[in-house]
Amino acid sequence: MSQVRITVGALQFVARFEEAAAPRTCAAFRTLLPFKKPLIQARWSGEAAWVPLGGLKLDVPMENATSHPSRGDLLFYPGGASETELLLPYGSARFAAKVGQLAGNHFLTIETGRENLVELGRLVLWQGAQTILIELA
Repeated sequence: MSQVRITVGALQFVARFEEAAAPRTCAAFRTLLPFKKPLIQARWSGEAAWVPLGGLKLDVPMENATSHPSRGDLLFYPGGASETELLLPYGSARFAAKVGQLAGNHFLTIETGRENLVELGRLVLWQGAQTILIELA
């Protein structure tokens, strides 16, 4: 399956895997599905929310990596200079951590529900941690 449903509170999105550009990241992330974790406001990345994953190792290389994701471009950072994490930009973002700018693997792109990304940002910024559920569509 090439799509996932992303649910955050009452908000729903549909995203497609970036199979051609990040095949190993997509395959590795599929092993985590369904993925259910707390989503919080990013500290250094601008208008983005993130899921800290600590020492999780998925053994994926840098592929389709970017520091400047567009709204709705989910990044997976496999760890290294900072902890493993998932970044979900809801507006203008530059992926970074306390060690400085990072690049993460762009592996999912939200196609449906993009108009609700601003509301997602409002939720995590003003209401605090929200549960994110990512599952096959």
